[in-house]
Amino acid sequence: MTLLDRTTRRLAGPEYTVTEPATGDGLGTVTLATAEDVAAAAEAGSAARTAWAAAPHHVRAATLRRAGDLFAGHTELREWLIREAGSIPGKADFELHVAAQECYEAAALASRPGGQVLPTEQPRLSYTRRVPVGVVGVIAPFNAPLVLSVRSVAPALALGNAVVLKPDPRTAVCGGLGLAAVFEDAGLPEGLLHVLPGGAEAGQALVADPRVPVISFTGSTAAGRAVGENAGRHLKRAHLELGGNSALIVLEDADLDAVISTAAWGSFFHQGQICMTAGRHLVHASLYGEYVDRLAAKADSLAVGDPHREKVHLGPLIDHGQLAKVHGLVGASTAHGARLAAGGTHDRLFYRPTVLADVDDLTPAYTEEVFGPVAPVRSFTTVDEAVALASASSYGLALGVVTRDPARGLDLAERVPTGIVHINDQTVNDEAVAPFGGVAASGTGSRFGGDANLEAFTDLRWTTVRADVARHPF
Repeated sequence: MTLLDRTTRRLAGPEYTVTEPATGDGLGTVTLATAEDVAAAAEAGSAARTAWAAAPHHVRAATLRRAGDLFAGHTELREWLIREAGSIPGKADFELHVAAQECYEAAALASRPGGQVLPTEQPRLSYTRRVPVGVVGVIAPFNAPLVLSVRSVAPALALGNAVVLKPDPRTAVCGGLGLAAVFEDAGLPEGLLHVLPGGAEAGQALVADPRVPVISFTGSTAAGRAVGENAGRHLKRAHLELGGNSALIVLEDADLDAVISTAAWGSFFHQGQICMTAGRHLVHASLYGEYVDRLAAKADSLAVGDPHREKVHLGPLIDHGQLAKVHGLVGASTAHGARLAAGGTHDRLFYRPTVLADVDDLTPAYTEEVFGPVAPVRSFTTVDEAVALASASSYGLALGVVTRDPARGLDLAERVPTGIVHINDQTVNDEAVAPFGGVAASGTGSRFGGDANLEAFTDLRWTTVRADVARHPF
């Protein structure tokens, strides 16, 4: 039985053709969810979660560990990541590895101390305890569909919650149905994980449902604003991991022999369809010309094609809408005066890695999140100028600084508002043990990974216990 067949319930919406972006061929069909499906899933999750929350911690932990083992060697899910999401095999392997690690780390959450004993003025025991929120709504995007789903699903389940997951329909299998199959095979009790591929209607219903007190959303800043506003009206928590336009700062002492490959990875990995992608290369003026030439040569050397049938560095963009956005931003940038040093062309959805030189504050591909394989490069002359340029963005997700003096890099990073910093590395990094998230237009802070998961998917409850009934002066 294939993952496409592993649906736990019949949904009420229309059928949707799952498409392989590299070929345009249909891989099968899924049924999309309606608002009524969301309501039914929230109701079922509310009913199932009480017994799961009361289960001994080792039972929940064992389920998560089994799921991690299944993710680690899941060859069919690997193929779906390649064909449905357009991932190169190495990126598919990375997602499976991270999915396994997310489950192992989530398993450890189940036995974490959940509170603390508090001092009190009265003759009583006073303590706090973390309790499951109930049902967690997860809305996940297409670009890293497995990782960006499981990083919320796994800890939410481990901490005693039920989950309603709405994956992007374009990656409904590797970002949704595949997870459901793995957790079912791992022994997760029925009713705790509901996968509802769908569009805006399903997402809005999930945010509005009163049985879902917490929303974990990963996606664009525009969509995240709408989710946050809707959640605010319903007085529920929304953890928002949004877009980015991250800067990679290359100081004058950088080793270009080492940095060019790193810089290319930061902008071109998974066709640039990563929120942490290096969208602004800020290079010291003494290195600028050579940097542009060498990055352009690296871009020209990279193979672009079908990752399922060819050995390539870049696969296809996810669909024609994304292609139009990327190519439109490149065209608008060259029209504004940017120099096309490499790329700027495409064959169907296969977009060549692109380097834009001589950009400025008004260059569209420099100021906006492209979400494609485009590397705008700009020069600076002083550290103060580099800090000002890196900080001059509405986003604040990741920052990379390349220098032979790590302490100098850390000092520089302290001056740039961002949720993630990497010294002597590019901006695309992720680990299950590390908190992840951005500031400003990139989201509401570090909401995923490590201790952040405890805060994201539990409520803190204050409890007091007395030996005798308290007496009051009424």
